[in-house]
Amino acid sequence: MVMASEWGLTSRQSIEFESQRRGEKHVAGECVAILSGRGIDEVTLMVLAGPAAATVLSGGAGGVSGYWPRVWAMRGLLYAWDRSATRVVVEGANDTSWRVREMSAKVVAQRRLEDAHDAMTVLLDDDVARVRAAAHRALIRLVEFES
Repeated sequence: MVMASEWGLTSRQSIEFESQRRGEKHVAGECVAILSGRGIDEVTLMVLAGPAAATVLSGGAGGVSGYWPRVWAMRGLLYAWDRSATRVVVEGANDTSWRVREMSAKVVAQRRLEDAHDAMTVLLDDDVARVRAAAHRALIRLVEFES
């Protein structure tokens, strides 16, 4: 099977292609499964990360229990969405990896997840500047959405 990422597509294009093939709800559900620790579908990981997934699947870069699959799954929710993902996105604000926390804030901003207001407020005091900036942008989007 040829993966969309092997066709020279961006992550967004790859995820959108897979959403057309298998359904957006299915792709979002696979992202939720990764973020919830319920397992990693290798095909989905290749769709989410392209060639970098091969390194993780072979045990490199922290392997499948490292943070990269969670980062990629959270990023996947920027392009494939189902409302059932809201809980894991909000919980992602507490992840041990700053990259996951930052991506959580990006998803909150994109999806305007009002349930995440408190979590984003906490992230304004994160140790990592990129996380603080993403949380700030998310809160601005939430306030704009309320207006």
